[in-house]
Amino acid sequence: MLRPAPAREAWSQSEMGRFLERIETKTGRRFDDYEAAWTWSVENLEDFWSEVWDHFEIITHAPYASVLAERSMPGAVWFEGARINYTEHILRSLARHPDRVMVKSRSQTNGSINWTGARLTEEIERIQQGLIRHGIQSGDRVAGYLPNIPQTLATYLAVTALGAIWCCVPPEMGADGALGRIRQLEPSLLLAIDGYRWGDKQISKLEDLAAIRAELPDTHTVLLPYLDTSIDVSVAAQRSESYAVFTSERAEAITLPVPFEHPLTVLFSSGTTGAPKAIVHSHGGLLLEHYKAMGLHFDLTENDTAYWFSTTGWMVWTMGVSSLLVGAAVVLQDGDPNWPSLSGPWSQWAVMEETEATYMGTGSAYLAVCAHAGVRPGTTWNLSRLREIQCSGSPLAADVSGWVYDEISPGIMLAPTSGGTDICAAFVGGSPLSAVHAGEMACRPLGVAVDSWDAAGNTLRGKPGELVTTLPMPSMPVFFWGDHESERYHSSYFNTFDDVWRHGDWLVRTERDTWVITGRSDATLNRGGVRLGTAEFYAMLEGHPGVNDAMVTHFEQGGAMGQLLLLIVAGRTTDTEALERSVRSALRTQLSPRHVPDHVLFVRSVPRTSTGKRLEIPLKRLVQGAPRAVIDTGVLVNPQDLDDTIERVTQVLSLA
Repeated sequence: MLRPAPAREAWSQSEMGRFLERIETKTGRRFDDYEAAWTWSVENLEDFWSEVWDHFEIITHAPYASVLAERSMPGAVWFEGARINYTEHILRSLARHPDRVMVKSRSQTNGSINWTGARLTEEIERIQQGLIRHGIQSGDRVAGYLPNIPQTLATYLAVTALGAIWCCVPPEMGADGALGRIRQLEPSLLLAIDGYRWGDKQISKLEDLAAIRAELPDTHTVLLPYLDTSIDVSVAAQRSESYAVFTSERAEAITLPVPFEHPLTVLFSSGTTGAPKAIVHSHGGLLLEHYKAMGLHFDLTENDTAYWFSTTGWMVWTMGVSSLLVGAAVVLQDGDPNWPSLSGPWSQWAVMEETEATYMGTGSAYLAVCAHAGVRPGTTWNLSRLREIQCSGSPLAADVSGWVYDEISPGIMLAPTSGGTDICAAFVGGSPLSAVHAGEMACRPLGVAVDSWDAAGNTLRGKPGELVTTLPMPSMPVFFWGDHESERYHSSYFNTFDDVWRHGDWLVRTERDTWVITGRSDATLNRGGVRLGTAEFYAMLEGHPGVNDAMVTHFEQGGAMGQLLLLIVAGRTTDTEALERSVRSALRTQLSPRHVPDHVLFVRSVPRTSTGKRLEIPLKRLVQGAPRAVIDTGVLVNPQDLDDTIERVTQVLSLA
């Protein structure tokens, strides 16, 4: 245990504690610990979400008839009759802090920009007038090909305030990857940049933008000069409007009240197992889930500055914007955090020191890289204001958890979290009322009925089972765009258990009611009938000297046990023969003889997305001869290495 749960009498020191104490007073109940409060929240689901609605003073322009008409999945109808708007709540928060810096942008392309609440409101108003001039109305789609900068944030809010639907892909994605996503929505308007800097590299996006516009001839384009602010827009991108002209007029912002389930934004799946799913999220779903997350689980207030490292295509970006709901300022970073080094002036730690961040949202993979490289954030930078780290994208190993407390602060709140683009929220994570244990997630969020099931639908404890959700969540997708019969929606989540959401992760409930993700259930390694989770491999390998990165996958050929392959990325001067021997020995002694791979291959990189997700299954399918369409190379960090990796794995298997 790295941090104990607070004493029951200390609950009033957090907003979650005060929220639950008010429910105790109202209902006459007594919650002895967080788990008791969670149990009440799912057994009384409608009452819980009604309390969230009232606690955060949701603005509605019409009363709701019921919180939840029936507990059905899919198809649950939440707060029927209510008329709300997500962005209206952001604007309410900004109006309360007109002179406070609410957005701190740090960019390797254009430096530092600070916007007050009034300045962000003005940008929203100017963008909205540009949208109105182009006839954008409720239900229209507006797309961004934009990085993590203030203008992107303002455009998202201006679009959704009108009831129009926002989607965005990051500019590091190529034309094919971007088109595979935004073309599905047939957007009326596209906002894009001319290019950006990544470390010391200048990357023009004008050719990609031209290719995108050629495939979307009916989509009007607005170009924001970012890499070259002196660019002639009329020459660089013909038939495009300059951002300066687009935002030249200003009027008070309009917020259109819409039904709870009205589409707010479309988030795209990674596209690693077929065409990216266009996942539609609603105004009400994200509003309630994010108020709960920011205000209760993360304990953010107007005294906080929240740093979120994310691309604009990751659900973490959408969550980070919601920090503004509770009055917290947000830090946006655009650029390579490893340039010129992990300990350089653009590291996430350096930016947090400079912006005086109190809260950090980052990838577990980033923490692991820093830990294994010997970075010492607590002594290198002044992080005395930092009180909580929330990390996601992949499981957080136990040794990295310990490093956080040893090298950053013994008093910090560490909250490893697992959720997904599918719900833009968490299935398991942390809370200010729960203890922190190394390598584990502390709790199920309030109102989230998560469990670990075997194939027969029985609850498991102490061993991996399917991560399921047995009750609806407000932020479950409204639908997938273009999935007219809901066939893809149903097959994605409801094809295993009737009326129960199956997410596709292996989940372990420990004896102390903490939670561990051991890998994707579709990536499980089956060695002679024994299932091996990928996460236990990575927990050991990520801390092994000489291993910079690794991926394990299994092929059902070459005998009853199949062929277990381990891909390793090692340093240039590493003795790979010695490293292979030490890895095999460690797997045998620390895990089991079944975990020892049949083959170890040293590669330049392993296939990962920009959010750190390893692509075991897509790689396996490509090696087995599947068409290249099973993986969207636009989401890969090192797409140039993929063909070499496929060829080398194929050669090894051909000799088995």
